[in-house]
Amino acid sequence: MKLVAISLLLVAFLVAFPSEVGSDSGPRNGSDIVAIPENLKWSDVTSMPPGAKISVIEGDLKTGGPFTFRLKFPADYKVAVHTHPVTERVTVLSGAFHLGFGEKFDPEKTKRLAPGSVAIMPSGTKMFAFTKEETVIQLHGVGPWGITYLNPGDDPRRK
Repeated sequence: MKLVAISLLLVAFLVAFPSEVGSDSGPRNGSDIVAIPENLKWSDVTSMPPGAKISVIEGDLKTGGPFTFRLKFPADYKVAVHTHPVTERVTVLSGAFHLGFGEKFDPEKTKRLAPGSVAIMPSGTKMFAFTKEETVIQLHGVGPWGITYLNPGDDPRRK
């Protein structure tokens, strides 16, 4: 009896939402987005040291409005002390993200965030991070998003 009920529920779901199941077609009707990891388009991040990759899933990071994007970092990657102009919500998807707070990069003062960990930082929070292994994080919030390094010499856009 339970198996029949579950089967009927599954059929009802597939009939009600046929285009969402397994879809990776991107925006539809101006708001639906389905992101399949292996279909994401990755590019270099000009505001971070070489090696980081970005995949924007939702929004325009330079304007106001909701955004969702992923950052992929190689092993042994460092992000110098910086701030963001908006509240940043980070979810670790794979690897480990070592996150610290303060005006000085200090690996001993970080927390290791494993997959599934979430960190939420208000705008203006001074933070830094590093990886020991390839790591993917997802960020979301309301833009415009940006990054300002405490030490302007750490900003790769100035080099």
